[in-house]
Amino acid sequence: MLTRRHWLHALAASALLTSASLAQAPAGKVTVVTSFSKDVTEPIKKAFERANPGLTLEVQNRNTNAGVKFVDETRANPQSDLFWASAPDAFEVLKNKKLLQNYKPKVTGIPARVGSYPINDVDGFYFGFAASGYGIMWNERYLRANRIPEPKEWIDLAKPAYHNHVSIASPARSGTTHLTLEAILQAEGWEKGWATIKAMSGNFNQIAERSFGVPDAVNSGQVGLGIVIDFFAFSAQGAGFPVKFVYPSATTVVPANIGIIAGAPNKAGAEAFIEFLLSPAGQEVLLEPTIRRLPVNPEIYAKAPAGFPNPFKDANFKSMIHFDVEKSERRTAVVDTLFDQLITFQHNDLKAITKIMHDAETALEKKNNAAARQALGEARALISQMPITESQASSDNDIVAAFRGGADGKTRQAEFERRWASFAKDNYAKAKAKAEEALKLAR
Repeated sequence: MLTRRHWLHALAASALLTSASLAQAPAGKVTVVTSFSKDVTEPIKKAFERANPGLTLEVQNRNTNAGVKFVDETRANPQSDLFWASAPDAFEVLKNKKLLQNYKPKVTGIPARVGSYPINDVDGFYFGFAASGYGIMWNERYLRANRIPEPKEWIDLAKPAYHNHVSIASPARSGTTHLTLEAILQAEGWEKGWATIKAMSGNFNQIAERSFGVPDAVNSGQVGLGIVIDFFAFSAQGAGFPVKFVYPSATTVVPANIGIIAGAPNKAGAEAFIEFLLSPAGQEVLLEPTIRRLPVNPEIYAKAPAGFPNPFKDANFKSMIHFDVEKSERRTAVVDTLFDQLITFQHNDLKAITKIMHDAETALEKKNNAAARQALGEARALISQMPITESQASSDNDIVAAFRGGADGKTRQAEFERRWASFAKDNYAKAKAKAEEALKLAR
């Protein structure tokens, strides 16, 4: 039987243990730089703070490229603890610049791969928390009202029925759009891939500045279809919007990642957030209607809504391409700049030429004309031509040096931009003349 003295000693010992435990628990503010919208971050923030009463999560929203730049610019005096985004090549940039620190999560139950892609960085500098695929979402009511068929492949979006009905975000401002373009280029090859991208682009209604703008436009019916990362469509479905989504055959599934920034002010808090995000409780939050991301813990899919994709079981994920993140990282700036110079800044001209070609195609369906078909083929060939080869994009010394940054690099980059823009203008002018010739012959 415990005496009063023994009871007091036990109470004091318990208090000391509790005090020591509290002293060791991480506390304070954890700052995360992320490209994710508030719809994604807010439910996770609330769940994390409930599970860790001594910690608060501060979210700094920046697009992926701006986020990488911010972390680099503040490396001498880090202002944030974590980088959190969908694009694996952005994490490769941070890793190569020694802007991330090594960590080994304690959580178990997460496999080594999703599809053919490693979930975690082999060197332990960043970690997959969700799987992401890239494809096409559409508004069912919009398509029915405009008698537009549901697409299955990227090239479907180049057909006349889709003209002025599709939206995409600029890859220079959206890491997920860059990944989509890379998936197409890696699946189809440089020449054919760019031909597909340009053919689709001639049908774009708009090129949005942020990735969020694309699903918003589809949800509201401003446009019918959007090229997006999968969770934009799944979260829209969870919110009750009449949208559908498809993974084209030429796409990939890769992990969305999180990593601790080198010199993080609250390293212990950053580690606690990673542990929570990878835990069953954190993974379950991903299934909430406003998020609807694909968890990296296979067991969580037992709690997923009916029809929710499972990259660990569904057959279509097994046939997706193996994404080469190193190739993507090497030429990110070049690919994004090519898109802007050949498409974004020439979009009105490209749309106009595409419309003429569609009209010529329609006329040829009624009355065949060999000369018109030849002129139309020449117009398409002129549009699809590229100013540089795949090898030049990745390994040409002048181009690589120009896109590495620095004062001299910026001057050289501007020179390449002018050269590529001029190439596009000349080719598009010739293509327009050929398209008009084809239309005239076909009528």
